Amino acid sequence: SKTFDIAPYKMNYLLPYTYDNVQHNDREHQETKFQVSFQKGLTDNLLGLHESFVVAYTQTSWWQTAADSAPFRETNYQPELFMIMPHWDHDSFIKAYQFGIVHQSNGQDTPKSRSWNRLYAKAFFQAGGLVISPRVWYRIPESAATDDNPNIDDYLGYGDLELMYPWKQQNFKLLIRNNMHSDNNRGAVQFDWTFPLWEQNLFGYIQLYSGYAESLIDYDKRTDRIGIGFALSR
Repeated sequence: SKTFDIAPYKMNYLLPYTYDNVQHNDREHQETKFQVSFQKGLTDNLLGLHESFVVAYTQTSWWQTAADSAPFRETNYQPELFMIMPHWDHDSFIKAYQFGIVHQSNGQDTPKSRSWNRLYAKAFFQAGGLVISPRVWYRIPESAATDDNPNIDDYLGYGDLELMYPWKQQNFKLLIRNNMHSDNNRGAVQFDWTFPLWEQNLFGYIQLYSGYAESLIDYDKRTDRIGIGFALSR
């Protein structure tokens, strides 16, 4: 970080063992999952709002280490540009706002190609030790000829909600997503628990995921997964 002014963004982790309880014909139940995520600030206070403009990149991979040839089944790439600014009243339970544009794709050819682009707005609230982060997004429209996941909104909806609660040296996160449809209601829940290990900046990590769209290739498929490993940032 001193050389390139790069910092962690989302969690950086390795889950050597994960198990998906749902049967899929094209894969083993057991696989390895890992994520790399970092950010770099571009400029501060350009608009006089004490805001920061930031570029970020997140890559998440699912690796079929239990299969004979151990192929990488899916990798999702997510570059992002956003502005984050503090709330003007420091004593308020509202802490900050974030506005950005994010691209997500899996880099595969048709028919396995998946991609979409979104504009989003996110806020950060704090109630005691609990941090509440709702986010809403707008999908940038694509033509029918190029859209390889036209019904993705039916599974990912139009936003999500993250709850984070640090307790002593442990950290708990809950991510909730729902399409808000009364018919064909679909959503997902991810629970993260990190706790310190014997090394500095190395944390034990347990991840639980249940619902749709864990990855882009599975945006219309259900996953019930548990993962065990470690995190380098949280």
